[in-house]
This record gives sequence, structure tokens and C-alpha cells, in this order.
Amino acid sequence: MQRPALSAVTELFKPITWFPPMWAFACGVVASGVSLQDRWWMAIVGIALAGPLVCATSQAVNDWFDRHVDAINEPQRPIPSGRMPGQWGLYLAIAWTGVSLLVALALGPWGFGAAALGLLLAWAYSAPPVRLKENGWWGNAACGVSYEGIAWVTGAAVMAGGAMPGGESLALAALYSAGTHGIMTLNDFKAVAGDRQMGVRSLPVQLGVDRAARVACWFMVLPQVAVIGLLLHWDQPAHAAGVAALLVAQGLLMRRFLADPSARALWYSGFGVPLFVAGMMVSAFALRGMP
Repeated sequence: MQRPALSAVTELFKPITWFPPMWAFACGVVASGVSLQDRWWMAIVGIALAGPLVCATSQAVNDWFDRHVDAINEPQRPIPSGRMPGQWGLYLAIAWTGVSLLVALALGPWGFGAAALGLLLAWAYSAPPVRLKENGWWGNAACGVSYEGIAWVTGAAVMAGGAMPGGESLALAALYSAGTHGIMTLNDFKAVAGDRQMGVRSLPVQLGVDRAARVACWFMVLPQVAVIGLLLHWDQPAHAAGVAALLVAQGLLMRRFLADPSARALWYSGFGVPLFVAGMMVSAFALRGMP
């Protein structure tokens, strides 16, 4: 049986996509307020689990079940191009699911449960009969919860020895999960033609490109406004000002994105999204400094 080259496997796992859940887990670690001195290894294992394992699995699962759509939108990808021959894409998705669960055992019940839930959402997002991605509202919500909320809460809980994070941490995790719904929509602008042809009802397909772009921006903006309000309520004005400054910068970039969403979605992902995730860490440090 022909085997894929290592370069094709790496491309299938898409390392560039690992950053958001790894960052969210790190935010949870910071927000917990727990010293890394005795738990540094748990932070490292958790960050690896969030990115190179669970997130990589989700990318493999998605590419396998999207191979027909990708043949239209992005035929150069490993599976439609033939560089990932036969059913290797599926085999790797299954194998990496198992590896992820084995590694998650090292983080105790919280880490294992979170990994299992994240993997369940990854398969539900792409695989029939559920295939959440066929509706942009549900699919993007699943990604937001998995990439940001679950990762943040797990980081905080693991560092706290399995204790449920406080309400402040849960609130920020939920808000940044909601904001990620808009970020996920940015990925759909490049695939409108294939999505329409294959019946994938992404938000640009359902709402039209211009309206979907505005909805994506509001999804990103409103949760951050709520975060600023909470930080002020928690008597953290400096951190609130930091998030506000990052939001103003995002707004300036959004104006250019909205002028031509199809052409500039990738550009906004590269320049605007880092400002969004920087605000996450600012918020996490606000919690760390609270009594």
C-alpha cells in the first residue's frame, strides 16, 4: 500500500491552526492564578494536547469528510491532490484520536473529559450523519466552544487540581468562545463556490458574502465589549483599557475587511485575529491579579 509522505501528513494536520486552542489553554493556565512551579509539566502536556493532538485530529477529520468539497475549492490539498493516497486520511484521523485520548489520561479526569468532548465535537463537525459544518451557525459554534471555551476551562481546571474554575473565568471563556464564531466565519469566504455546489450552508452561502461579513464582525466585537464591561465591574480598569485598545485596532481593520470580504478575509485573519487573542491573554492576567 502506498504511504503518504511526511510532508503530506504535516500539511493534513495544519500546524498553523493549532495556535488558537493552545493559546486558549495557556490563557486558562494564567487565569487560574496557580504557580507553574509544581505543575509546569501539566501545562506543557495540556498545550500539546490542545494543539498538535486534538486540533490536528480535527483537521484530519475535516479534510477526510470534506475531500469532495476540497476537490472543487482547494484541489491542491493532500487528499484531493492524491498526495494522501487511499484511505490514509481516515486512518490518520482515527489513529490520532486514539493517541489524543491516551495522552489526555495524564491530565486526570478533567483533561481526559475535555479531550473526549473536543474530539466528539471534531467528529460531529465534519462527519455524517451529524456534520454540524453543513450549517454555519451550528458548525462555527461547535468550533468556538472546542477551540476556545473547552481549552480555556480545561487549562484553569487542570492547574487547580481538578477544581471547577470560578465564575469569572467561565464567563470569559464563554465570551471568547462566542467571539470565535465570527473568526470561524472568516474561513468560509474562500469556499463559497464549492460550498454552494455541495450543499454546505456556511454563513456566506446563507446570508450572502457582505451580510455574513458584517455578522462575523459583530460576533467578534460584542463579546469583547462585554469583556471590557466585566473587567471594569471587577475593578480591573488597566486591563479593560488594554482590551479596549485592541478592539479599536480591530475595528479599523474591520472597515477595510468589510469593503471586500472575499478578497480580504485571509488578510483580516492574519492581522485582526491576533489582536482578538491578545485580548484573551490580557483578560486572563486580569483574573490572575484579582484577589
